[in-house]
Amino acid sequence: MFSYTVPYSALATEAALVKTELMRAVESVLDSGRYILGPEVAAFEREFAEYCQAKFAAGTSTGTSALYLALRGIGLDERDEVITVPNSFIASASSVALAGAKPVFVDICDDGNMDSQKLEDVISDRTRAIVPVHLTGRPARMKDVLEIARRHDLFVLEDAAQAVGASLDGKRVGSWGHAACFSLHPLKNLHAFGDGGMVTTQDPDLIAGLLKARNHGMVNREQCDFWSFNSRLDEMQAAMLRVQLRYLDALTETRRSLALRYNDLLRPYVEVPDEGPGEHCVFQTYVVKAERRDELKQYLNEHGVEALIHYATPIHLQPAAKDLGYSALDFPKTMQHVSKILSFPLYPTLTHVQQDRVVELVGSFYQKN
Repeated sequence: MFSYTVPYSALATEAALVKTELMRAVESVLDSGRYILGPEVAAFEREFAEYCQAKFAAGTSTGTSALYLALRGIGLDERDEVITVPNSFIASASSVALAGAKPVFVDICDDGNMDSQKLEDVISDRTRAIVPVHLTGRPARMKDVLEIARRHDLFVLEDAAQAVGASLDGKRVGSWGHAACFSLHPLKNLHAFGDGGMVTTQDPDLIAGLLKARNHGMVNREQCDFWSFNSRLDEMQAAMLRVQLRYLDALTETRRSLALRYNDLLRPYVEVPDEGPGEHCVFQTYVVKAERRDELKQYLNEHGVEALIHYATPIHLQPAAKDLGYSALDFPKTMQHVSKILSFPLYPTLTHVQQDRVVELVGSFYQKN
């Protein structure tokens, strides 16, 4: 297996920063004998809600299950449509389909997030909800989306899978829409040591339904109100996530510092992800737009830098989306975007030496070519 001098991620080195506290959290759960929906899950939900400036939070097994359960909670059926973007991870759309509705896509802006100026063009009498995605940890245009949703009486579900801690005009993602969903996958800024997800909301009725829906639809051990899945967040993961949450802001600032340093150093060669007015980005992925992207990616990989593409094939062109009837001509900004995007290594333990190596190679590629 090829060994990169600058790998895309370094999860073991990140865990080492707080390993002693993580192990204490694990031992505490083991000693308690409470492994499912115990006090650690309840405490993490309270702390996470407060962090996101929301009233309530519910832990789930994955970010995808969070999206699915939140959408299912508004009673979607096959006649309904939910609008999202085509350039996200597949779960942004698959959760809509799994909840029983039809995913409908709208094109994006230069920053990769939903183009709110095109949003009303795809709203129909079947539209029930809008799922803006805070892609790469950059907040979407929530004020415009919410105003349009208000005019059309639509539910807004933030896909904040990549954006914990991001904010717009001082307001955190996870507190803008009717609800928001987060992924706690190991590659996320706040991550479990396995899978996990969260839903935040200000709505007590929605959270009450979610707490049942993530646990087989059960109110208690004796009463099941509706059929549902086991989509619970594990107690062990919650205990370790509480440790991670305490360090999240500090690690995010390190990540931001490295991202902004990348911006300064890479600006002569590629289009860098500058923040917009009022945006506080958390750079879950550091994505540039590069000419001759595929050649640059190969050059970096061959010289020890693990560069990736997030995501090379947009959702509307996936085999699973064939029945939706879209073509490569439908979303020109998305297609332009996916032809140039390239993700560089970025994580709190990335050194300046490693970062300088990435920049050096990008510069040498363009100077030679």
